[in-house]
Amino acid sequence: MPTPTPGLAEAPSRDALQTIAEGVTDLAGFGIAAISVVRDDGKLELITIAGDGGAGEGILGRRTPVDALMTELEKADDWGLLKFVPHERLDLGTGEEAWGWVPDPDLPTTAGPDAWHPLDMLVAPLYDDQGALRGTLAMDLPLDGRRPGAEQRRVLHTYAVQAGRAVVTALEREALAARVRLADAARIIVRNASSQTSLGAILADSREALAEGFQARGMWIQTFDEDGLGTGTIYSSDGTHIELPDELVAIAERAARRAWDIQTTEVVAPDRPFGPTITIGQGEHILAFLSAIGIGSLLFAPLGAGPECLGNLVLTREPGAPDWSEVEGAAALDIGHDLGRAILNARTFEREHRLVEELQALDVYKSQLIATVSHELKNPLTAILGHLEMLDSTPDLNGMTRSSLAAMGRGAQRLTRVIDDLLLLSKVGDPNNPVIAAPVDLHRVLDDVIDLSSIAAERKHLTIEVDVPPGAVMAMGDADELDRVCANLVSNAVKYTPEGRTITLGLARDGDQVVLTCADAGFGISAQDQERLFTEFFRSTNPEAVAQPGTGLGLAIVSRIVARHHGHIELESELGKGSTFRVYLPAA
Repeated sequence: MPTPTPGLAEAPSRDALQTIAEGVTDLAGFGIAAISVVRDDGKLELITIAGDGGAGEGILGRRTPVDALMTELEKADDWGLLKFVPHERLDLGTGEEAWGWVPDPDLPTTAGPDAWHPLDMLVAPLYDDQGALRGTLAMDLPLDGRRPGAEQRRVLHTYAVQAGRAVVTALEREALAARVRLADAARIIVRNASSQTSLGAILADSREALAEGFQARGMWIQTFDEDGLGTGTIYSSDGTHIELPDELVAIAERAARRAWDIQTTEVVAPDRPFGPTITIGQGEHILAFLSAIGIGSLLFAPLGAGPECLGNLVLTREPGAPDWSEVEGAAALDIGHDLGRAILNARTFEREHRLVEELQALDVYKSQLIATVSHELKNPLTAILGHLEMLDSTPDLNGMTRSSLAAMGRGAQRLTRVIDDLLLLSKVGDPNNPVIAAPVDLHRVLDDVIDLSSIAAERKHLTIEVDVPPGAVMAMGDADELDRVCANLVSNAVKYTPEGRTITLGLARDGDQVVLTCADAGFGISAQDQERLFTEFFRSTNPEAVAQPGTGLGLAIVSRIVARHHGHIELESELGKGSTFRVYLPAA
């Protein structure tokens, strides 16, 4: 049996077609029988041949234009499903136009009006239920040397019916197999591409699926610059950046944008007309380039999302490989949509990633600036406070002078507190200054903070209730920073709670966490303010809260300290009813 041709010959129905051809030679009395199928390019491909052992040598896979066959059949005698063209009417053609297997015209012939001439043609066109030509069954060299009679035609008619059904089934199976193969490729591409956030990773994960799904020798993808003014980057099948001639790059970009507008793909091959996206001159230039690199044909598909064309996909095949089918073209266009969306998402992610890096760099710069300015202010303020103390101790100052010195001292002390807060904010926000964690007894820390706040609470007749378990309540962290968390929360509660009300403080162990609670019956915080409450320098929009002195740094410091201790803060608050802060910290 001759070697099967690629494509359809690999389908399960290949054996059925071969059996039919052999039946014609074994039972219908012909020396040669061949079956061809119609391909998307309008040509008949010879896929199986039976009979003379050397008949199939070099002609399996040969293609003949369907139009040429139909021209010859117009000259045929009509024998039902069979069409007979005597040799004197037949134009055999030459080269690629030649009919499959042509016997030696000098073979001996029998005498008589029904004698078979070696160049006579007997063929059965095979149609589907819609009347479309799907293939042919051709017979040659009858064993008795004569044109078939009525009985032999009846047998051949039976085989033609069987061949028609088998060809239609084979082509349907081939199309189904192609759809399954391409669907698998598309599924893999969508799954892999949707999980990637970089363009390089998307293309790397797509290469293998594209090559296998489309049975391509190679591929490359061209992406356009985001501003639409450049050609972007070209990635080859092995993941490396490749260089194409500038003229081809320009042709590809224009063709991709045109193809995306009309939602089509383009096949460039020596025996196919050029489609709507490239001119004849451009197509010939592409073919010359393909020939120079050993490529027989290519399938060109645009990549895009919505109205925007983002690039193009090129799949290549070697000379002699099967032609690109309409099914493959449609699948490539669908994959162009999937890859386009993935590329757009990757670009969005990369753009956001760059923005985050810029914001992080800006935040680092801001922290460095705050630290530098605070340090520079610290020294002169220390000198100012020292001299104020010296002046205050002078015995001959009058009352007005002492009052002015006291006001200056209060202002300097307030500036000192602001600078201390800024320095601490810079410290706890510095990623290069990690927490050196150790067990910290929050029970003891909270007792110290309450002692320091007791005088301010007594002045406002506030009651501080404490709900803590007996013994130590240990958290992991930096003792000074956790002390600052407690101090800021308690001082805020005292500051923003009107006279005569109650503040409740609590400590509890919750699994592997310690929970610090600070609840007050103060002014409360609006939902709008809660969104920005832990932002540096933020002051409440509530006039009652704004009337209290403050820098807007206390809760920002608390938030940063808790975050760097791998904890979190919860807030419940309502205007006029007070606020409850819960701080969760890792337990020791």
